[in-house]
Amino acid sequence: MITMHDVVFKALADGTRRQMLDRLFELDGQTLTELCRGMTSSRQAVTKHLGILEEAGLVAVIWQGREKRHFLNPVPVQTIAERWIHKFQTRQIATITALKRALEDEDKP
Repeated sequence: MITMHDVVFKALADGTRRQMLDRLFELDGQTLTELCRGMTSSRQAVTKHLGILEEAGLVAVIWQGREKRHFLNPVPVQTIAERWIHKFQTRQIATITALKRALEDEDKP
């Protein structure tokens, strides 16, 4: 069974897609033409990557007249951070804090 987390991880696994997300972070609401500027990939490849990012919910599309604009959706990344990163950081921070307290207690007469 493929979960939404699996789809997001797969989308984030590609460096070109991460680069596209970085570019949308810097300037949100870009058209395909704008996203293609400075990319080494072909327009077709960028379109395919955008489709994968849209499927993963990392990019939202809004039509403005005849222009299709792409916007970064940070929610899936935040969800992954909460699920897979923060819980490990909490344990590490608690361990470091306990070590700090123990070392400070040793310094007290």
